[in-house]
Amino acid sequence: MKKDGFDRRDFLKTAVVSGAAAASATTAIAATDTAQAQQTAPVPAAPSEPAGYVFLNLDEAAFVEALVDHMIPADEISPKGTDLGVNIYIDRALAGGWGKGDRLYMQGPWKLGTPAQGYQLPLTPAQLYRAGIAATNAHCRKTYGNTFDRISAEQRQEVLLGLSSGKISFDSGLPVRVFWTTMYQTVVEGMYSDPIYGGNRNKAGWAIIGFPGIIAVHRDHVAQYRGKPFPAKPLGIADMS
Repeated sequence: MKKDGFDRRDFLKTAVVSGAAAASATTAIAATDTAQAQQTAPVPAAPSEPAGYVFLNLDEAAFVEALVDHMIPADEISPKGTDLGVNIYIDRALAGGWGKGDRLYMQGPWKLGTPAQGYQLPLTPAQLYRAGIAATNAHCRKTYGNTFDRISAEQRQEVLLGLSSGKISFDSGLPVRVFWTTMYQTVVEGMYSDPIYGGNRNKAGWAIIGFPGIIAVHRDHVAQYRGKPFPAKPLGIADMS
């Protein structure tokens, strides 16, 4: 989708390049090639369902909805992020064991590490997300006079590129690139994870890239369908239970 020469879908590619050092674990899916996606038939938008958020409060939900709809705009290739349920995936992830830091070492000492050392904060992912949203909204109020969900698409683009490149700094001292990496990771996961986790509604994310779902044993078809869309309907966990 283009508006005034501004392609929001390009943000997913641009952000990976500028944030690669901090987001090494998330770049594999990040550069989903539009040319590859266009080989498949357009996926019709699913109607949005009531959110029923478990973790996010109203202000945070507004931020996340604006974020996912900006990073995944509705166009001829895909529905928008909220129609894909990416916001629901993020909410469930933050409310679950990952968001609570169930498998993180949380005893300190707390020192700023290198990207290769992984997560090094005294905050759980959910706490980081909440603090990062608040800090980003504070930056938006200071810079644009309103919160992230109420500024223009062009201004949101500036904010997200500033987060991914580290050009924005938070007054609270929260590490911007760590917040960005975590946020970006959850958006990508919400688009391509199994629908049982709330995102990838109607398997639309899989259909866009021609992924067959959990039955990924199509070795005999690799040569036959190389460079062409695979006709099989994707299957998720719920389809097999």
